[in-house]
Formats: sequence, structure tokens, C-alpha cells
Amino acid sequence: MTSTYNRLFHSSISLRKLLTVTGCSVICALATPAIAQDTDTTISHTNAWVELAAYGSTASRTPFWLHANQWGIVPTTGQVGSLRAGVVGRQPFSQNTESKQNWTYVYGLEAVGNASKNSKFLLPQAYAGIAFKSFQLTVGRRKEYVGFNDNELGTGSYMWSGNALPIPKVQIGFENYVPLIRNFVYFKGFYSDGFLENTRPVTSHLKFHNKALFVRLGKPDGKVKLHGGFNHAVQWGGRSPYFTENGKMPGGIDNYWYVVTGFKPKKKKDLSNFDRTNRIGNHVASLDAGLELDLANVNIFLYRQNLVEDGSLFYLNNIKDGLNGVIFKMKNRGEANFTVDRLTLELLYTKSQGGSETTDGNGIRGKDDYFNNGQVRDGWSYYGRGIGTPFITATAENNWPKYADFFTNNNRVWVTHAGLKGKLNAATWVTKFSLSSNQGTYDQGFPGKIYQFSALLALEVPVQLLGGSVIKGAVSMDQGELFENAFGGSLSIRKNVNF
Repeated sequence: MTSTYNRLFHSSISLRKLLTVTGCSVICALATPAIAQDTDTTISHTNAWVELAAYGSTASRTPFWLHANQWGIVPTTGQVGSLRAGVVGRQPFSQNTESKQNWTYVYGLEAVGNASKNSKFLLPQAYAGIAFKSFQLTVGRRKEYVGFNDNELGTGSYMWSGNALPIPKVQIGFENYVPLIRNFVYFKGFYSDGFLENTRPVTSHLKFHNKALFVRLGKPDGKVKLHGGFNHAVQWGGRSPYFTENGKMPGGIDNYWYVVTGFKPKKKKDLSNFDRTNRIGNHVASLDAGLELDLANVNIFLYRQNLVEDGSLFYLNNIKDGLNGVIFKMKNRGEANFTVDRLTLELLYTKSQGGSETTDGNGIRGKDDYFNNGQVRDGWSYYGRGIGTPFITATAENNWPKYADFFTNNNRVWVTHAGLKGKLNAATWVTKFSLSSNQGTYDQGFPGKIYQFSALLALEVPVQLLGGSVIKGAVSMDQGELFENAFGGSLSIRKNVNF
């Protein structure tokens, strides 16, 4: 939100208004578009794997598309060796046919050991839960995608891209779309609360609140479907040296209502002026819309994510900003030796931010300063990595001067992006091409537009080694002025075991 050193940010769009605008999480496989996250929750399974991977680079840093949107498990330090193992599953409580269809328990554990300049042991997933049909309660750290986008071939959802380690939380909600009006109106969503790490550069003891609701209009087998919804998250209740009373941000059950609703606590007297005249906590949200066309030979999905971090969207001042995309998923590809099965095109724009002025009381509401916050200075991040789109880069990930002690020094960007996926005989290939223009922030701009090009070519081949494994290889490059120029690659072998 606000990033000016001594400015108090003001947010006039409450969650109530956000809900009015919308008119009204899901765990998924890594290679599944976010528009099609639903899985059959009645099918029991247990999937385990072990993987050995290595990364190399001509520079001191790992090329962008080798580490971005990888759940924070690939270091940015250039040369890396990694050993990974995990198990995820869903099993029925009973072998009784009716119970098997209704009650299941879910679980997941994934461990990663990285040998690099800063060697680390990570737990990207550690969760357990219980489900009745599509309604599920989970506790722990779990990979999930939220919002309309292509999480494999695209740039990542604006506010929840899979760029950082999953945040531990307690979550309850509907995993798949369920009918509100059968054969026409369907919905899914979740409600969750958790906590962030205490090793942050500026703040500590932050709590985390997140909820989402998505609606789909149209018959399940219809040619046209409309999608809409929102995703809303808040960092709150911790400690910060900025704009607080005795270094403490508002916490407790009496302030939780304002966190959940986004209402301003104007009448509360035990708050700092910053908290009383704004929202409690750092709020980040997106309003998503999509149009799906299911044609004979191709499924087309067009989507738009509008950005909400201040009152600018309510006044339509930052309507230029957002993530726009289209996914073409080909059908009836036959047995050709070479195929293009999916094509994703995206345009991410965040340069408006409501304008360069911040005058209060007249609806200007500029300088939204995405992923930064006047109170939560270390911003929309978890263990140093951005939770949202990786193209709003952490200061530590680029070559440009710090912007005071804020999380990012570069949130005014546009990105044009293309991703493709297909088959080459028995192998699967993936490419990504991204060109970005970067201008820093309004208060500390770059000297002109800084251009950056990043690309990836990856190949996955099944082999008979170890009784059936998958070898993955990728090459990636960065060329431009935002990052140090780099060319690198990765090579891994993965053994999957399905029960």
C-alpha cells in the first residue's frame, strides 16, 4: 500500500464494497491450470516421490525462471544441489462404499535439502486434514493456487503466485465447485488464519488472515461459462517500529472483526492515528473475472485480475493495473510426434497505482505502492520472497538501490509473457518468454525504463531407470538491466511411487 516515508495511507474501499463489486484454494497438481483446480475428492490415493536436482549458472545468481514461482525451494545463489522427498494423499475413513464417497482424510509432507552458498533444510508442505465430500478442514503448510490464471505457464497469480514457501494456517472451505443452483450457479471458497515467520527484517509476530470466494455461472458441460470472485489477505497483529503504540500493531479478538471485514476502526480510541484512520493490518486483495469458451477443438479461458491495495480501485483510478491473460487448451491432438497442447499469453501492468498524487479526501488515492506498506515495511513477503507475482521483485533480487527498508524497490512494471506446453514423442516440453519494463517506485524511480528479458526451455522425459523415473532438464537465461545477465540450467531425476 502506501510507501511514502511519513505518509499515512488511507483505504476507502472496505470489504463490504468489495463484496458489492463482485456480486456475490485449493490444492492442485503443479502442472494444472488454476482455472481447473478441482480434483475428485472421492478418489483415494497416495503419491510419494524422491528427487535429486542440480542447478548451475554463469552468474552469481540463478536465472529468473529457474527459481521464480517454485514455492521458495530453489535458491537464487546460482549453484545448487538439492535432494527432495515427499508424500501426499487422500484416504477414506472406512471401506464402506457410502462412507468412502463422503468422509476422507488428507495429508502431506515434503522435505527439501539444498546445498548451496546458504544451505538450508525446508518443509514446503506439512499438513493434515479431514473432508466431507468437497468440504475440507486442513491444518499446516500446503501448496495451493488461488485465482484465475495458468500457474504453470503464466507469470503467476498477482497476489498468490507460489513464489514463496506456503504459509502455515488453519483453513476450512469447499475444495471444488458445489452447486448453489444446480446446473447453473456454482461456488467454492475458503476461510483461513495462520501466522508468518518471526525472522522478518522489520516486523515480527505477524498473524495472517486469508479468504476467497469464487462463483461460476453455466452448465458444467456448457459451451460458455462465466467466472468471478475475490481473494483477500491481511498481515496483522504483530510488532512494528512504524506508526504503532509501543511498537505493537492492533491484535486480539476485538480487532479481528476489522481485519476480516476491512472496515475502518474510526471509533476505537486505543489505536494509533495510523490504525484508526486506515484499516487494521496490511490488506492485499484481487478481484478476478473470467470467460470460458469450451469449443470443439479448443478450450479458451480469458481472465482478468484487478488489484486492490488502497482505495484507488473504488475510484477506478488504478483500473489500468491488473493481470490480463488468455489460455488456449487444445483438444483432439491425436498421436502426432510433436504437439502444442497449451498456449498462455499474459499482460501484467502495475505502473498506474492510482497516479503519482496522494491527496486525501478528493478520491485521487495515488501511489498505492504495491506489496509495500507504511507499517509492515517488509511487505507482502514470506521468508524474504514475494508472496505474489515475482515480477514485483524483492530488493535483494535485483541490482538497484534499496528503497529505504521497504520490501520492494520495483513495483511499477509491465510484463508481456508467453508460455507454451506440448509433446515431443514421449517427452513433455515447456517454454516461457517474458519481457518486462521496470520503473522502480513513485518515490524512488529508476533512471528511465529498465528492460529485462527472461526465458526458459524445459524438457521432461520418462525413462526406465530405477523401475520407471522421470528426468527433467531445463535451460534459462536473463538478459537486461534489472538483473545480472545469466545463463543457467537444471537437471533432475525423480522417482514417483503411486499407491
